[in-house]
Amino acid sequence: MTLNTQPNLARPDDFYEALIDMHRDLDDAQSQSANAQLILLLANHIGDHATLIEALRHAREGATDMPARNGETQPLAA
Repeated sequence: MTLNTQPNLARPDDFYEALIDMHRDLDDAQSQSANAQLILLLANHIGDHATLIEALRHAREGATDMPARNGETQPLAA
């Protein structure tokens, strides 16, 4: 299975709103836990190891390509 990086959500604005709602009234630890649980649920749904590794690589590259916040430096990619 090849990772689809093209827009593929039928209702992207509705999904984004639901994602924001999922975090509403959660503290930072609960929000991080909800994110981790969502990631693991979606990874389980995808199931294909190679696709998941490709997604991890894309996510890391996207995070390290972001400009630093508050004067922080970005870690170097491994």
